[in-house]
Amino acid sequence: MRRPRGEPGPRAPRPTEGATCAGPGESWSPAPNSMLRVLLSAQASSARLSGLLLLPPVQPCCLGPNKWGDHPLPGGGPRAGPVQGLQRLLEQARSPGELLRWLGQNPTKVRAHHYPVALRRLSQLLGSLPRPPPVEQATLQDLSQLIIRNCPSFDIHTIHVCLHLAALLGFPSDGPLICTLEQERRFRLPPKPPPPLPPVLRGGQRLEAALSCPRFQRRPQQHLIRSLAGARPEELTPHVMVLLAQHLARHRLREPQLLEAIAHFLVVQEAQLNSKVVQKLVLPFGRLNYVPLEQQFMPCLERILAREAGVAPLATVNILMSLCQLRCLPFRALHFVFSPGFINHVSGTPHALIVRRYLSLLDTAVELELPGYQGARLPRRQQVPIFPQPLITDRARCKYSHKDIVAEGLRQLLGEEKYRQDLTVPPGYSTDFLLCVSSCGAVLPVRAQDPFLPYPPRSCPRATRDPAQRVVLMLRERWHFCRDGRVLLGSRALRERHLGLMGYQLLPLPFEELESQRGLPQLKGYLRQKLQALGLRWGPEGG
Repeated sequence: MRRPRGEPGPRAPRPTEGATCAGPGESWSPAPNSMLRVLLSAQASSARLSGLLLLPPVQPCCLGPNKWGDHPLPGGGPRAGPVQGLQRLLEQARSPGELLRWLGQNPTKVRAHHYPVALRRLSQLLGSLPRPPPVEQATLQDLSQLIIRNCPSFDIHTIHVCLHLAALLGFPSDGPLICTLEQERRFRLPPKPPPPLPPVLRGGQRLEAALSCPRFQRRPQQHLIRSLAGARPEELTPHVMVLLAQHLARHRLREPQLLEAIAHFLVVQEAQLNSKVVQKLVLPFGRLNYVPLEQQFMPCLERILAREAGVAPLATVNILMSLCQLRCLPFRALHFVFSPGFINHVSGTPHALIVRRYLSLLDTAVELELPGYQGARLPRRQQVPIFPQPLITDRARCKYSHKDIVAEGLRQLLGEEKYRQDLTVPPGYSTDFLLCVSSCGAVLPVRAQDPFLPYPPRSCPRATRDPAQRVVLMLRERWHFCRDGRVLLGSRALRERHLGLMGYQLLPLPFEELESQRGLPQLKGYLRQKLQALGLRWGPEGG
């Protein structure tokens, strides 16, 4: 007697528990240690199984109103259309054979999302029984063929769900079902663009890349030299050379070959360079205290200053500051920047204060280093202190400085009244430690003396000068030198040179010697030796 549609058939006999998984073409049942047995050991619902598989439950597709009339029933609930009805039949199937019949007998009602429902229900059927029945070979083959045949209509989510469930059900990874699903999955994924080919870098581009290389800090000179050697003259653009100059100045790299390359570039490209670019190219020479061997370097800068001085006032003063550190100030440019017209022009600009400070330093350099200069000078009312505060690098690295321990050593050695710390002397140079010393070498109390020497020195007759000497202890920290540790930076050398020309006696304290002192007692002995080498006396015997 034929059973009505929708009525479940008799249950198949339960096989023994030792059955194993197999793909289409052989008898199949879940293996005892398979992932399926772990996931489906309990009578899990469809939603729970989906959660275990980390997949969202498959939702029925929305087909909209049709001839079946998805209209509310008299009881208030929606009427189930054929698609939703088929999904409910699949979810309630009691055997693999019945599951396959619902799929095969309703081809017009089967949608893509029904196949993951069928695979999930098959997993539930096999996992809900203590002794799951073996699945007939024909059943698996027919289910595989149905999925393979309709796979092109699946969306990517349905393909992923079918892949997971087919793998859990034991379908072989090299079988037709898994292979077809994988092929469709790869076909749906957007193609990966081919990896971009590495750009072919020219000489200038290699140099620019080298400047931004993370490994550049370890062996910077070698990177730059190799990149510069492979560059043709036309590839060395102003932008690349400015990057090189800024990098050398920032990292205190006194590399002669690279600095000479910048000097040669400046001479060759003189006509194409304006003063705003030139100030950046000249910066490392002054900062690194390096006078290039290029013979046309200074004449070239003088021509650029004569041409551009009135166009960019701040750039003009910046160039002169670099040349001041090199003791190469051109008289013609000094005449121009000290003229009333130039001073009046910069007074109303946003950078008026910094320009006045630089002009004050240039005027000091003229006073101390250019006795033969007879041109215009900066008016006294326009002069401002050159460096009213410690330099930025000293403030930033104060925790690494030896200043505190040297101050404590001097306090214990001389007494607090015998020295002054961080005193700024005219025309605006800061000193680390200043001592006042009598003509016989005795260290005098500083507060009882005028610690300043008169400035400008040439305007003070020698007969009226104070016979007491001023000794300045200058800390030479590691960051006061170029990277090689042997040449003082231009600003430091300029300060020491000017203090010496004003009459102060300098006592340098190099960082190598300070770092070799182990503790305060050793440092006191070191300071005592340094001061005695100058013939200084203090304490009861010093008066």
